[in-house]
Amino acid sequence: MVKQYRTSDMMTCTIARMLQDGETVFHGVSSHLPMVAMLLAKSLHAPNLVQLNIPGGVNPDSIDKASYSSAGADLLECGEAYFPLDQLFDLSMRGKLDVAFLGGVQFDIHGNVNASVIGDYRKPKVRLPGGAGSAVLIPTAKKAIIWRTKHDRRTFVENVDFITTRGNLWKIVTPLCVFEFKHGKLHLDSVHPTSSLEEVAENTGFNLLYDEIKYTELPTQHELKTLRKIDPHDYRSSEF
Repeated sequence: MVKQYRTSDMMTCTIARMLQDGETVFHGVSSHLPMVAMLLAKSLHAPNLVQLNIPGGVNPDSIDKASYSSAGADLLECGEAYFPLDQLFDLSMRGKLDVAFLGGVQFDIHGNVNASVIGDYRKPKVRLPGGAGSAVLIPTAKKAIIWRTKHDRRTFVENVDFITTRGNLWKIVTPLCVFEFKHGKLHLDSVHPTSSLEEVAENTGFNLLYDEIKYTELPTQHELKTLRKIDPHDYRSSEF
């Protein structure tokens, strides 16, 4: 049987299933994959999902003309209301933001996230964009979901080089698996059927914790058909 889905499809569908009807969900800049996942969830099982984004567009009815940054005025123009970014941070700090999609470059087993520097802080090998909203939203959103299109030992390390923010993660979705943060550490939640426990372990810089081996549900034909309809320009694959 020929595989009819790609890694980007797998990750998008996996993330979409994590979103519940009635939740208020935010994505930031350079967040094409979660942007598509939010719209997929709203199209299939969460019609009352409230979508928020960097430009402030509430529930954009289309991403057909979404800019390369997933943060352009087009998402505001096709939204049903305006909710500015400063109010988004206030919303999260008041405990009213259900899900925030955030990124990072390094992660360790303790749930620490590095988006600041690689190497010594004063003389870094690489200086990264910094925490931006992550330092506020990861500690305050009810659930923080991180997606990362690379899974290797430079990304998942024993100890991050710099702690930009810590704790309160919920899930991390990668091309190989899903991690869940619980009891103060990252646990392997599920392995994608396209990967294996051995491959995940080989590409992770800390010992895997898990209660049992579970496999991520494959994308359904209905999900794939809906993806092609709502994301005709394949924005979900832009990071690969």
